[in-house]
Amino acid sequence: MTKRQIVGMLSSYPGLSQGDWMWNQTPHGLGKWQNIQILANAPQPDFLLLYNFNRFPSDVPLSLPWWKAWRRSEQQVLRRRREQQEKARSRLSQVPKERTIFLFREPPLEEVIEKNKASYGAAEQFCGYVSGPDDFAPVPDYMPAIWYHSDSFRALNEMPPPPKTRRCSWITSGISRTENHRRRLAFLRMLVESELELDVYGRGLPDWAQGYGEISRKAHALNPYYYNLAIENYAENDWYVSEKLWDSLLGWCLPIYYGGSAADKLLPPGSFLRLPSQDEKGLAYIREVTSTLDAWHEAKEAIAEARQIILHKLNLLNWLSEFVAEQV
Repeated sequence: MTKRQIVGMLSSYPGLSQGDWMWNQTPHGLGKWQNIQILANAPQPDFLLLYNFNRFPSDVPLSLPWWKAWRRSEQQVLRRRREQQEKARSRLSQVPKERTIFLFREPPLEEVIEKNKASYGAAEQFCGYVSGPDDFAPVPDYMPAIWYHSDSFRALNEMPPPPKTRRCSWITSGISRTENHRRRLAFLRMLVESELELDVYGRGLPDWAQGYGEISRKAHALNPYYYNLAIENYAENDWYVSEKLWDSLLGWCLPIYYGGSAADKLLPPGSFLRLPSQDEKGLAYIREVTSTLDAWHEAKEAIAEARQIILHKLNLLNWLSEFVAEQV
């Protein structure tokens, strides 16, 4: 039997350093999936995944401008970045370039395009495979599926539709950094003021949102609902689709989806609905769809099919397994 290949991981996402990262996306123990085992902190992995990583080693020492150097908080940030760079230098030196993978998963918003391009350029120095959900990535491609629905893989794979007692939910946030974020918040305000039957969840929501706040388990905001608003931060290209859609379907919701065309290529017809716009027309559409449960009942078979595609085909672990098989 061929030896399982160990896949390590580095990420610049704050707090993403758990040794059991991604273990919830496999029915097997210890992060095993077919020919791989993902062990994020493995000291000598066979492959290394750089997951939204941007702390590449550099011959230019990191330093602070003089007007920031006196601030203790800035010094602490600089120290953390130096530590990340040194850790990356050590990890990258252990794995051949052709076995080092860079996957970017941020939307190519106008405000950050140049920053994203710089990340790709840095990644190409260290990684044999560099991909992201936009046309200027070295390898433009969809993001392999990561989900945040809190039930286990086995539960998700086997569970029938859970008891549905509520009409529609939306898990969002109060972030307003970009124009797309602000447009989404304006649409949320419109929905709230329309007195639509909608339960809103998420961190940092403004008081006027009348939301339930941040949740520890996404299942609580998905499983009891027939419909779920899945609204991307970006909808302008053919590559970007995020966990907002995967989570909604894994909760057996019928997503009312606002995003690009990638979802149409990845999921079966009828497994989600298209929100036409984030304005009065979109509000009217949501109101019409959620006024009955007909659309959810009609979509049940397509939702079931989509869930299996997400769990078994689009799953990041499956993507890694196929990548490794081509290299070994």
